[in-house]
Amino acid sequence: MKYGCQSMTDDIKSILIKHPKDAFISQEHLDSHYEEFNYLGCPDYQGVLDEYRTFERVIKEHVKDIYYLPQNSCAGLDSIYAHDTLKITQKGAIYFPMGKELRKGEPDATRSYLESLGVPTLGFIQGEGKMEGGDVVWIDERTIAVGRGYRTNDEGIRQLKEIVKDFVDEVIVVPMPHGDGEDACLHLMSIISLVDKDLAVVYSKYMPVFFREYLIKKGIELIEVPDDEYEYLGSNVLALRPRKCLVLKGNTITKKRLINAGAEVYEYEGHELSFKGTGGPTCLTCPIHRV
Repeated sequence: MKYGCQSMTDDIKSILIKHPKDAFISQEHLDSHYEEFNYLGCPDYQGVLDEYRTFERVIKEHVKDIYYLPQNSCAGLDSIYAHDTLKITQKGAIYFPMGKELRKGEPDATRSYLESLGVPTLGFIQGEGKMEGGDVVWIDERTIAVGRGYRTNDEGIRQLKEIVKDFVDEVIVVPMPHGDGEDACLHLMSIISLVDKDLAVVYSKYMPVFFREYLIKKGIELIEVPDDEYEYLGSNVLALRPRKCLVLKGNTITKKRLINAGAEVYEYEGHELSFKGTGGPTCLTCPIHRV
């Protein structure tokens, strides 16, 4: 199969997602585990399924080939956020060990499935290295920005640089703030989502000055997310293709600013599916092939 996603905004041709029935399992399973996964509240399982139908419909309307991660006993609730365990390059997949202890079993489960589809493995972040996919953002095909925070450490970044050195010119290390603490889910993708090669949704309050200046100098227009919409995952935007994107419903100001910038915006209700687990539309998806 075709694979490779060295872009956050090119047209998605194939994608990996995980259905809630294979991650959340049941209401009883959610009741028993949501607290240990540090969710903001226990998701309502039926509400999750209802919201996922809308989310899934938008994906099906725009992506030709959709693959579903199967249920796996080594993967818990957070495995619904398929983006975090890997990045798929033109040379194969790079798997991450996950900074969150409860997610340690996910990379092997994802690897087993993708290799069965024909996606080769390029490498791993190993040993003392920590990394999650939400901290790895393609600025362009040969430039990666990596958030250095609680989920991604210096050793993980060093290993990533070594793995991609033959086809990536620059890896920009972006220091992440403490934010709401070590247990909070704060990734680089929490503060920037590229919508086109020259358009990004950002939360500048958590962005280092050098990185913000870099984006502006590169000619990227920045759409600022208000504080209350940042809290509701407004800065987590999935580009289905350039300037065509999917957002969590309820972020009305961000949506309006996207439309004013020439973007086409799709929405899904995600209070149960996304907000309570702090994983927006980008987190729910792992594009396999973009062109």
